[in-house]
Amino acid sequence: MGGWRRSGRRKHQRAALAAACWLGGATGLLGAVLTGCSSGPPAPGATGTSCGTTRTGANVPVRIEVEKGTVACATVLTVERDYAAMIDGGRVRGNGGGAPVTVDGWTCQGYATPATLRTGVASECHTASAEVAAVLSSPTASSSPAPSGS
Repeated sequence: MGGWRRSGRRKHQRAALAAACWLGGATGLLGAVLTGCSSGPPAPGATGTSCGTTRTGANVPVRIEVEKGTVACATVLTVERDYAAMIDGGRVRGNGGGAPVTVDGWTCQGYATPATLRTGVASECHTASAEVAAVLSSPTASSSPAPSGS
């Protein structure tokens, strides 16, 4: 299971590389020394892209991000919805449904709340050639009211 926890680091490394690529392209100073920068965005369903949004078994909105490989976004969104339904229906072992389970040929696993709050990754699903993560959507100012002082 050690490989499951690495995606948070990969996400941050990808974000840093994307920022460096943008900076290099914008200023022209770093472009010659950076490797891994592409001339355009990745293809839909390819590593580093988002397949859209869905909700967890606890009805929390998440973005489905491709961590590895190339996937059919419609397929992984269905896998994530089926996984959430299994958790909601109590068909996944573990506290809050955290145990690994097979869903439509994918292996999915949820994470404990402290890990999710630290990394933003609520769960991950993978096959031998692909991996996707359910990442918490950023709340908007209007969706989470500030607590009152009284």
